[in-house]
Amino acid sequence: MRANKIHGDKGFTLPELLVAIAVFGIVISAIYATYASSQRSYARVSEISYMVQNIRAGIAVMEKEIRMAGYDPTNSANAGITNAGSSSITITQDLNADGDTSDTDESVTFSLADSDGDGDTDLVRNNVLLAENIDALNFVYLDENGAVTANLSDIRSVQITIVARTAKADKGYTDTQSYANQQGTVILVAQNDHFRRRRLTSEVRCRNLGL
Repeated sequence: MRANKIHGDKGFTLPELLVAIAVFGIVISAIYATYASSQRSYARVSEISYMVQNIRAGIAVMEKEIRMAGYDPTNSANAGITNAGSSSITITQDLNADGDTSDTDESVTFSLADSDGDGDTDLVRNNVLLAENIDALNFVYLDENGAVTANLSDIRSVQITIVARTAKADKGYTDTQSYANQQGTVILVAQNDHFRRRRLTSEVRCRNLGL
């Protein structure tokens, strides 16, 4: 018996196949572009989030210890602020009330240094890493009337300004901003690079100074 012939069973023509492949390619390209954009957005948000957490943690430690500068329950340790630099500070305190400030954590210096040898500056506490990728650290010292002073014995408050940046560059962004302290003095000129930055400021009252 002769098999019945199926009419119209010709498959796809070459032009139809090429059109289908082109449409498929366009759809895949659109999906990939959306995925890539989402990945870049996620990476950017993650970098910024880490930077903000990093800078907040660093300034919180500085606030706590600078606030305790001059803690001297025996009035014989001569504790206070012993170095009042624009980008570094050294504070002393007699934590165990033994009349001196020579014990562990009784003399603390905050400054910037390349703590891990990667060429970037970090916030360090006694040369130990506290916060990574810090572009600027600035201290301003105020007397009891809120006026700026360079006299160690007159310091009652400290204004802290810190500028941090992301670890990785964002090629779609250019930072053209300059960063200033609370006095309006620029502490970091515009870098015109592709790193995102955040500035955080605080003013700490040294409760043990001037007692």
